[in-house]
Amino acid sequence: MKDLFRSAVLATAILGSAGVASADSIPGMRGHDHTGVTVPDMAQAVDFFTNVVGCQKAMSFGPFADDKGTFMQDLLGVDPKAVIKEITLVRCGFGSNIELFEYTSPDQKDMTPKNSDVGGYHIAFYVDDVPAAKAYLEGKGVATRIVLPVGEGPAAGQTVMYFQAPWGLQFEAISYPDGMAYEKGAATVLWSPKDPAK
Repeated sequence: MKDLFRSAVLATAILGSAGVASADSIPGMRGHDHTGVTVPDMAQAVDFFTNVVGCQKAMSFGPFADDKGTFMQDLLGVDPKAVIKEITLVRCGFGSNIELFEYTSPDQKDMTPKNSDVGGYHIAFYVDDVPAAKAYLEGKGVATRIVLPVGEGPAAGQTVMYFQAPWGLQFEAISYPDGMAYEKGAATVLWSPKDPAK
């Protein structure tokens, strides 16, 4: 979980720069390719990502295990007896990919972090209309939170709303059709799926 959070922070910091990474970055780093998330049930997760969120399934593979050695620990830092039952990658519009894992492991913990927990995380999707997204999600039986239009500070111009998958994974719907306040005069602007080439 800490590695996922560190990767997300690193990706956010680096994605603001254009082109290939600078000399103080991983050589040849070009951007965020995917975020991996472990889910309790692959069929449920794929159904949610494809039939509710609107992503497209690209591929699935697995299982992976090593009954006799330490391959799983050496590759992934997990218990040597961990098993990846399946890996599925989905593509969600103009953005990086999401890699879903279904694991079993002798030391597996079933804890879904809150956004306030160290190591907590969420996946944000850019939408054209946050209130419309909220109405759609509620129509699908998805738990949503309040819609917040941001009117002050560097993020002014964005509207956000958090929602949750049935198994507890946190998501955010975000929109900033006219940009955000910080962009005026900013040397670096955040990458945005509404203008992927920018």
